[in-house]
Amino acid sequence: MNIKPIRNEKDYQEALERLEQIFDAKCGTEKGDELEILSILMEQYENDHFPIVMPDPIEAIKFRMEQLGMKQKDLAEIINFNSRVSEILNKKRKLSLGMIRKLNTTLHIPTEVLVQEY
Repeated sequence: MNIKPIRNEKDYQEALERLEQIFDAKCGTEKGDELEILSILMEQYENDHFPIVMPDPIEAIKFRMEQLGMKQKDLAEIINFNSRVSEILNKKRKLSLGMIRKLNTTLHIPTEVLVQEY
């Protein structure tokens, strides 16, 4: 086992190639241990160099509505504000805590996404 820190793209590509070679290694074996350590190092490198940013709250709502085939009137039924839906979707009105809770439970959008500034 010859494991070293992943500091740059070249190191990452080498680690990726090695990971492909030992991907089917059994747990508890030397190669299995190498696979586990290598995957942890790669995950850390990816988190540091390719962070995934959370989507805009309103864009997340629109995306989820599109996935579910929902219209504005459907969203109005969820948040109980017919007149405010277009203002919310056009970012002219902020989401209230009650709206966030309803959107989370009904549309299954994470609260971490919905509570962000926009």
